[in-house]
Amino acid sequence: MPRLTEIRRPRRGFTLIELLVVIAILAILISILLPSLSAARRRTRQTVCQTRLRELSNGWHMYADDNDEMCVPGRMANLGGGSGNPQNWYDIGSGMKYRPRWVATMGKYVGTPALQLPRTDVDRQDYDHAVYACTERPEWIDERNYAFGYNHQFLGNSRRTNGRFHNFPVNRSRIASFGGTVLAADCMGTAAGVATSARLAYENDGGAFESMGNHGWTLDPPRLIPTGDIGTGDAGSPRTAVDPRHVDKANVVYADGHGESQKPEQLGYEIGPDGEYLQTGPNARNYLWSGSGRDEDPPEKP
Repeated sequence: MPRLTEIRRPRRGFTLIELLVVIAILAILISILLPSLSAARRRTRQTVCQTRLRELSNGWHMYADDNDEMCVPGRMANLGGGSGNPQNWYDIGSGMKYRPRWVATMGKYVGTPALQLPRTDVDRQDYDHAVYACTERPEWIDERNYAFGYNHQFLGNSRRTNGRFHNFPVNRSRIASFGGTVLAADCMGTAAGVATSARLAYENDGGAFESMGNHGWTLDPPRLIPTGDIGTGDAGSPRTAVDPRHVDKANVVYADGHGESQKPEQLGYEIGPDGEYLQTGPNARNYLWSGSGRDEDPPEKP
């Protein structure tokens, strides 16, 4: 009996239209998921940054414990003679450093020194360890143009006018509300004091007032006074202020060690229509900065 010839039917592939539909569906799914993934990554970076700020707050308390309750100053005082004067050199745990700023001064209490090879012959260096970097601004590690600013006007300002300190030393026991006093936060530097359109890119070793992060180690409170210290302390300096770099909020650590992510307005700042942080806006308040829980003026220059 003759074998029946098996009839083979041709395999059916995808048509061009079907492929285009699949591609379109994938594109839609990706467009939906990408913002969520991006936001999740930013929230993760926000959490890591906040953890690093809390580490700095631990160092702040340990410094006070070792120094008769004295809060770390924003920067060690200039005793004259520049870097050639050994009285301007301070031990930061890994060696002697010329007039260290607050982070380097208390770095030895954080667990790793802020500078592995500190120097006494230069004014500024870059911080070495990741714990001192902001996850959204990892390149802002110049100790002057820094990512985290310190509430130095109320907690320890060793700048001098007429031979007198602006506000130093400050005893930790003077703080009435640790949970309601800003210790440090993400800082924009003096770029905060100019319109958004006038701000320039970050410069590691720069000094332009308009550059993002310029003089970011100092963090001015929301409401300033004409007779007080502002920004770099130089004539004509704009103010500094918080930087809402983490999902439109700034990471803040308080003196009791707890961290929050807050908008500038929640911290008492007032921002003009052009993006400039106002110095004396009618809604600017210092409740969270003064240490007393009251809306106090920052200290006047002597």
